[in-house]
Amino acid sequence: MTKQTKWILIGVGVVAVGGLGYLQMQKAKKKGTEVRVEKVQKRDLVASVTASGQVTPRTKVDLSADITGKIVALNVKMGDMVKKGQLLLQIDPQQFESQVQRAEAALANSRARLAQANANLLQAQKNYQRSSDIRKANPTLISDEQIEQLKTTYEVNQALLEAAQQDVKQGEATLKDARWQLSRTNIYAPMSGRVTRLNVENGETAVQGTFNKDAATLMTIADMSVLETKVKVDETDVSRISLGDSAVIQIDAFPDTTFIGKVAEISQSSVKGATTTTGDQAIDYEVKIRLVNPPTDTRQDFSATAKVITDTRTQVLAIPIIALTVRENEELKSTDSVPNSKAPAKQVGKKDVEGVFVVDGANKVTFRPVKVGIAGEKFFEVLSGVKDGDRIVGGTYQAIRELKDGAIVKEAKQPEQKPGEKKS
Repeated sequence: MTKQTKWILIGVGVVAVGGLGYLQMQKAKKKGTEVRVEKVQKRDLVASVTASGQVTPRTKVDLSADITGKIVALNVKMGDMVKKGQLLLQIDPQQFESQVQRAEAALANSRARLAQANANLLQAQKNYQRSSDIRKANPTLISDEQIEQLKTTYEVNQALLEAAQQDVKQGEATLKDARWQLSRTNIYAPMSGRVTRLNVENGETAVQGTFNKDAATLMTIADMSVLETKVKVDETDVSRISLGDSAVIQIDAFPDTTFIGKVAEISQSSVKGATTTTGDQAIDYEVKIRLVNPPTDTRQDFSATAKVITDTRTQVLAIPIIALTVRENEELKSTDSVPNSKAPAKQVGKKDVEGVFVVDGANKVTFRPVKVGIAGEKFFEVLSGVKDGDRIVGGTYQAIRELKDGAIVKEAKQPEQKPGEKKS
């Protein structure tokens, strides 16, 4: 074999290998990206907001003592049903009975001094009036000095009478306060309900709850006939919730049952939420959802998850949530151009728009902008951009993310359903 023939054969081999590679590339290109294709069709959609919280009674009362003293009688135990006005516990009244007795004695003494001051004033008034009349009839019988002394005595007794009157008022106020403290030795139920928390035992000392309410709480009475679920909703979702919205509630203690509720209250100010991974404080709002016909054995502080129905749509065009993607579309113009200038605006970039990839008969995809409405659990409502029956790329997420306008796709085969397996 000559040297020239050898180089010709090498050239032919290179061309053959290159052609084979090109053919394989074209074959792969014709094969297309494997995707899941779905049809745009009408569906019923339900938009919701899900949040977690706890079950609480609508009405509950934390009882604390207004006085400090030893508990000598405890008439209830945890879980008891009580009626309004029922005696719950008694604090040792001996000290407060003594205070009432002292106040009654002091008041009686003040009233006696008042009577004495009133008699002295009356006597001084008569002496002054009598001497004044005599002096008018015969000025020589009584001197001016005597008249001045009598007048001074009268005025002093007037002041003493006023002081005695104020002592009586003070004594009455002291007695009223002593009796009020004595009445607080008996603690009665302010409402009918169940004792859901009992923090004391007979013989313990009850303390006033002025400065530390939690430490001073003796017991909690709750009306368990009307229950609510308090949930914390993120600031991005709370604006979608309205009073009266229906909710589906799942209580952890009853895993196989769901309950119906209604939004009864939405807080106007935020509650302190957890700190996010970026260090920012989460902004949450408290939403109260009243349960309709809750189970009788529900207890306070049960954990619950509520799904609030914020909107519904019946038989509207819908696309899978996963199908909606974002691509660059229209060119953006610079806003720094001079007003009324004839010079063309500077191009600064492209605008991101939401849309889907529509598949034509040749399995070629075209990115089409769409406008969506409410979001259900798996589908978006479509307001414009596609029509009923259009074939769109509905998965996978990785394929949609890498898909380009004009690409060729191949519809993936759906996995065969196994016997006894439910169709999703």
